[in-house]
Amino acid sequence: MEYSIKTIGVLTSGGDAPGMNAAIRAVTRAALANGIRVKAIFHGYNGLMAGEIQEFTTQDVSGIIQRGGTILKSARSKEFMTLEGRQKAYETMQREQIDALIVIGGDGSFSGARLFAQEFNVPVVGIPGTIDNDLWGTDTTVGYDTALNTIMDCVDKLRDTGTSHERLFLVEIMGRDAGFLTLNAAIAAGAEAAVIPERTAVETQIEEAIGHGRRKHKNSGIVLVQEHAVPGGAKAVGEMIEKLHPEYDTRVTILGHLQRGGSPSAFDRIVASRFGCAAVQALIDEQRSVMVGLQNGEIVYVPLSKAIKEKKDIKDDKWRALQVLSI
Repeated sequence: MEYSIKTIGVLTSGGDAPGMNAAIRAVTRAALANGIRVKAIFHGYNGLMAGEIQEFTTQDVSGIIQRGGTILKSARSKEFMTLEGRQKAYETMQREQIDALIVIGGDGSFSGARLFAQEFNVPVVGIPGTIDNDLWGTDTTVGYDTALNTIMDCVDKLRDTGTSHERLFLVEIMGRDAGFLTLNAAIAAGAEAAVIPERTAVETQIEEAIGHGRRKHKNSGIVLVQEHAVPGGAKAVGEMIEKLHPEYDTRVTILGHLQRGGSPSAFDRIVASRFGCAAVQALIDEQRSVMVGLQNGEIVYVPLSKAIKEKKDIKDDKWRALQVLSI
């Protein structure tokens, strides 16, 4: 179907991620530079259904590139999961004369966007905004680098205390069902081990970490635990260690939503800006139902169906590197 895009709607959905504001800024300015109006949708899909919409000018996105979170606010929407909810959203788009939608979010947000696009023939482009970095087809997602640096900084501080008191710290890391954040943070922070969903032998991982510590004559250390790697997360792993190795003074730290906040790193600001410009260009080029991604430093467009359904794998060389470096 031939169409001419005069107005783009942009929203953020799901969990917030540092760099979302940089993406909003880029979408707005790239669209305006091409003579396309921009309508900002607040509170994600809930706002699209309720009509919480404001037209944006370049001034509306001034001074936001350095801010964490999202100025458009975010929400998870159960109503949008229903056909009735999506019908409401489509009626809002018609009323507001929004021709296409740019969705900044993660797996759940893209699943909703893809279904919406199929049902109502709406041009949709996704910008991957999630600290989990679990979307297939892109080397990185907006917010991942900042979250990684936040975790590294926290673990560095915990190591000071762990060394002073000869304690073993178990640090629980976010990541939904993926271990990318946990594994890379473990390498960056020099942790003794990482417990991630992609590697199921938790007892073996712990025994290796304890063994490495003994060989180095250490009674302190850091183990990063992905929140869903085992039922009960880091607390459950801590109880396991206390039973197997009561000689260790074990402490559990849950970083929680601290990992999502903060001013985005330079890398995230640049990636988000590139993604925002590329998303607008995709719509100009009449692409539909694609996610903007980054592969080997180059912008790519990935079908939303693949980004959602395909599983992104942990690289074996990174896993081996952690094992070698913790000896």
